[in-house]
Amino acid sequence: MRSQLYGQLMNESDLIARYFAPLAGPGGLGLTDDAACLTPPPGCDLVLTADALVAGTHFFSDDPPDAIAAKALGVNLSDLAAKGADPLGYLLALALPPGWTETFLDDFSRGLGEAAKAGGLALLGGDTVKTSGPLTLSITALGAVPCGKMIRRSGARKGDLLYVSGTIGDAALGLALRRAELEGAPLPPWAAPLIDRYLRPRPRLSLIPALRACARAAMDVSDGLIGDLRAMMRASGAFAQVDLARIPLSPSAQAALAADPSLLDVILTGGDDYEIICAVPPAFSKEFESLAGAAQLAVTRIGEVADRENFVGPDGAPQSFERDRFSHV
Repeated sequence: MRSQLYGQLMNESDLIARYFAPLAGPGGLGLTDDAACLTPPPGCDLVLTADALVAGTHFFSDDPPDAIAAKALGVNLSDLAAKGADPLGYLLALALPPGWTETFLDDFSRGLGEAAKAGGLALLGGDTVKTSGPLTLSITALGAVPCGKMIRRSGARKGDLLYVSGTIGDAALGLALRRAELEGAPLPPWAAPLIDRYLRPRPRLSLIPALRACARAAMDVSDGLIGDLRAMMRASGAFAQVDLARIPLSPSAQAALAADPSLLDVILTGGDDYEIICAVPPAFSKEFESLAGAAQLAVTRIGEVADRENFVGPDGAPQSFERDRFSHV
């Protein structure tokens, strides 16, 4: 792991030794080399995923540093979970703007370490540089899945049942509330849980055994339930029939929707849920629900795979969407 932060508060060796070497696993070689060395478990394929986050685009520049770090790692862990892959390690590229402080990096590395410990993986290496632009970070996460068993988007078949984990829409509502909070607007009493879901994703790693055993296709919900579900169906050459009244909502999201029914589109098409949608053959539905229950994670059947698309609204009428997902570009 190299650095170009010469002359600012500490040299590269001090920065790496203080903030990132304590997060390294054995494959990271103490972050004293130019590369890591990782041996995958016997009989496993490697699964790799990468995400980049930029201040002002993917998070607010004054979000808590520990939350920024946890989100950066969490979005990658969510991808691994959807593929049925156990986390092995990660690489971090960090571009720090002028004005960074030791307090920021203390909190950032602490949040990164806590998220990595919860996910069961360690830092392998990466790079640190300075930038004249906004804070930018990219994480590449590596996972392992039994050979030939990675769960793809493209496996759904007509008649499969569609499930989603957790609750939908909390983070999209939390983003709007976080923006209002930064502008000094008063917040409703149910705002805090929604803002927390925006700041700190919950990658559904505990669902991996259920997905491996039962799911034919899966994808994490990062850019909006409707758009991501359509993406999975396109990859599978199929369509989704969904009862929107069955979409699981948290008590806070229910309160928000009761106050403003127009928020339904935000809930269904906003980003940052980091839940899992999956297609499960009917013969495996009971086992899937049982394994998810054993993992103490709620899953909800919302529809099925079909040969034509149909989203049925809470009023029983077909519902269409002008925009079906969030996009950063």
